[in-house]
Amino acid sequence: MQTKILIIGACGQIGTELTHKLRAIYGIANVIASDIRKLNNEVVNSGPFEVVNALDFNQIEHLVEVHQITDVYLMAALLSATAEKNPAFAWDLNMNSLFHVLNLAKAKKIKKIFWPSSIAVFGPTTPKEQTQQFTIMEPSTVYGISKQSGERWCEYYHNVFGVDVRSVRYPGLISWSTPPGGGTTDYAVEIFHKALSDGKYECFLEANTKMPMMYMDDAIKATVQIMQAEPEQIKIRSSYNLAAISFTPEVIANEIAKQLPDFTISYKPDFRQKIADSWPASIDDSFARRDWNWSHDFDLSKITIEMLENLK
Repeated sequence: MQTKILIIGACGQIGTELTHKLRAIYGIANVIASDIRKLNNEVVNSGPFEVVNALDFNQIEHLVEVHQITDVYLMAALLSATAEKNPAFAWDLNMNSLFHVLNLAKAKKIKKIFWPSSIAVFGPTTPKEQTQQFTIMEPSTVYGISKQSGERWCEYYHNVFGVDVRSVRYPGLISWSTPPGGGTTDYAVEIFHKALSDGKYECFLEANTKMPMMYMDDAIKATVQIMQAEPEQIKIRSSYNLAAISFTPEVIANEIAKQLPDFTISYKPDFRQKIADSWPASIDDSFARRDWNWSHDFDLSKITIEMLENLK
């Protein structure tokens, strides 16, 4: 059967690059991008696009039926820093959009779901270094609470209804092609923009705040890989730990200075510092590497060169 894909939240940070990648693999006509509004951008203009509200079950069901969708990638979400400012809406969007696609799969209207989780599912009581797949999870942010709840529902729908849902816990993602989307790890994107435009950057985190990070190309690779894996390879139906590298603002600033010797950084921590402090510093993703052969391609020096070259 022909794979027909619906991406909900296709104009977001991950959705944008995921749309291009999936269209390259499956063909433009077989990948329907959708988002809450129709922007004049490459995602909208490069293939089929539909306006959809992720909170409207009937709209999603209609698109699934009209386009004979087999796979849904649910990328719509309110991210960590943004969610703290509007907790009720964040919970509504992050949870009910998931229920909509889980229920479509339960009703056998779609075959497969990708739903992204996050390192935000961990909290202040989680062991910080080499955080294990199965460990203490007491998230302290609205975003983390919704993602941890979502993981439990994904596993439940798989165990009880046989829904083929697959998930990874994204670390902080670094991309040059889309602007930051309101996440706590977004300093690692902003810093490159400011390095080129201003020659300096005021960071909203402390110099020594270490967090897990990943280049967007690796995140897209992992997303495609887990969805292409055979069902029996997917042993974890909550969400897989995913990792590449970990670094601090000071370390990335030093790496940028190797390319731009006049670059300087200063620090003015805000409310996002508390969020960052509640998250792991590094992640053990050995289950993903074992079960479906995940591996990353980009280290920090490679990321830095790529980011600066592309943003120029």
